Amino acid sequence: MTKLSMTVNGKAVSGEVEGRTLLVQFLRETLHLTGTHVGCDTSQCGACTVHVNGKSVKSCTVFAADVAGAEVTTIEGMANADGSLSVIQQAFQDCHGLQCGFCTPGMVMASAALLADNPHPTEAEVRHGLEGNICRCTGYHNIVKAVLTASGQTVAAE
Repeated sequence: MTKLSMTVNGKAVSGEVEGRTLLVQFLRETLHLTGTHVGCDTSQCGACTVHVNGKSVKSCTVFAADVAGAEVTTIEGMANADGSLSVIQQAFQDCHGLQCGFCTPGMVMASAALLADNPHPTEAEVRHGLEGNICRCTGYHNIVKAVLTASGQTVAAE
């Protein structure tokens, strides 16, 4: 077992893990932060996307011990300090960028990283930036609309 400490959603946390424990397992099973979903276990779907030191990471591909000392943000850490939805979360709600909700945490996290790197992306840049995240329900149109809306861009109604 390996002892590790990190900051998750602004709070210092620690625990013991086996060397093979994935970050997604540590978040869900040890810290009980179940908003980060396990979808494919192969890095294909993006449902497990979190931020590690500000960068978007698929948490099913990294060992928990490898991020010891890091700052990790999960979907639970995306809300505003008062508990209200972040701009991105609100845009997903307002633009109907979710359906079953399974991919939504990963999509929100990937969108946040995209907007941090490119605050005013084009539609093509949004589609390219989210191509590592799979949604089986929405057809992506409203997800793209939500990201553009969160960026402050006016999106034409259909």
